[in-house]
Amino acid sequence: MSDTLMISVSGVRGLVGTDLTPEVVARWAAAFGAWARQEKENGRPGKGLSARRPVRPSVVLGRDARTSGPMFARAATAGLMSVGCEVIDVGLVPTPTVQLAVEHHRAAGGIILTASHNPIEWNALKFVGPDGIFLDDVSGTRVRELAAGNSLQRANYNAIGGLETDSDAIHRHLAAVLALPGLDVRAIRRRRFRVALDTVRGAGGTVMPDLLERLGCRVAAINLETDGRFPRPPEPVPENLKALGRLVRRHEADIGIAVDPDVDRLAIVDERGRAIGEDYTLAFAVRAVRPSGRRAVVVCNLSTSLVVEDAAREFGAQVVRAPVGEAHVARKIIELKAVIGGEGNGGVMYPALHVGRDAPLAAALVLALLARERGRGRGGATVSELVARAPRYTIVKAKVPRGPRLEPVYDGLRRRFPDAAMDAQDGLRLAWPDRWLHVRPSGTEPIIRLIAEAPSGADAERLIEEGRRLCAAS
Repeated sequence: MSDTLMISVSGVRGLVGTDLTPEVVARWAAAFGAWARQEKENGRPGKGLSARRPVRPSVVLGRDARTSGPMFARAATAGLMSVGCEVIDVGLVPTPTVQLAVEHHRAAGGIILTASHNPIEWNALKFVGPDGIFLDDVSGTRVRELAAGNSLQRANYNAIGGLETDSDAIHRHLAAVLALPGLDVRAIRRRRFRVALDTVRGAGGTVMPDLLERLGCRVAAINLETDGRFPRPPEPVPENLKALGRLVRRHEADIGIAVDPDVDRLAIVDERGRAIGEDYTLAFAVRAVRPSGRRAVVVCNLSTSLVVEDAAREFGAQVVRAPVGEAHVARKIIELKAVIGGEGNGGVMYPALHVGRDAPLAAALVLALLARERGRGRGGATVSELVARAPRYTIVKAKVPRGPRLEPVYDGLRRRFPDAAMDAQDGLRLAWPDRWLHVRPSGTEPIIRLIAEAPSGADAERLIEEGRRLCAAS
């Protein structure tokens, strides 16, 4: 086992061939399979003969388009079968497709081989529980203990797990999106949107063109190949979407859409070719769903932009913030029975479909909003018009080396900003009506992340500098 793997609650990631090898993948997959088997045995009703029969939990396995994916899929399959799990291989698919497949098959869990937006030299295993949500702290810790220990019980020749394939997972995913209550597919089709698309040669090529065509869109696309050879840094942040902006202008598209390699995040480029920032994806989805009334709840994480709060406020809904991380947001959505939620990185979570970040869903909701809203002229609203209808903010991000203790940093921030509303769920977030500063330890690097948002870049920079100064002094 490598000492430099990045291990989190919901999975493990590393550099291919250095930290992450087939042996490591097989070991972690076996550990997850053993956890799934234990969970199945602990939850099995009855005590008679049926209770003594071997439990063979099923685990859904999927991967993104990275070049190491086929190799690691075979290693993960071997690891799962070695502890008696039945493997349901859905192949090269988006992350949310795997989550939905876990629910569809009533599986004991799922493994997704993807390093999400990390560069091409990375890969990872992400672990999904039987509810289709990434593992929580307790379950993730147990999988880690099994991977690190010597208690993995391998199956004998008569108890090795089996393997089957499921080639319909993407079809079911798209059908579920198109059948969502309240999604006016006819209205979207009537608009005949011109859409520019960039799937960064990831798993998005398996699903996004089909979805857009079913919605009646005219699509101009780049990077549709699913070979995992990313032509640019794969994270869909504005600085990486210049080629998409040019495609929008060249084809006079109504909107540009970019997804990350595993298709759980979506970013938008407006009709002028300008990337508007990932936070607007969730804000637009909230406007599309229209969560109305004081009892309606929208959940987002502590580092999500105020544009989401502004969108919720339009309909009288309240925003509740959770710690950073999809699993935290998902469980808060379930706890509060929220109408919609997500993260400011372009991840939309709509419980009417499932409680996971889902870029195909986000695309459908954004197009539904554009189809419904009226613009200044005779036609429908443009992306830039929708952005202009609410206040604009600037987000600034920074990182500094992490010291042995963070409490002195938090104490210093409390003293420096006594008038701020404070949230200590995940590091420390200080908030005012039109700005905020979030200081938190990274879950994957030995650094402190500082994120600030304010009406202007200068105001946000000042908040960042205060945080940086206190970090340096601690």
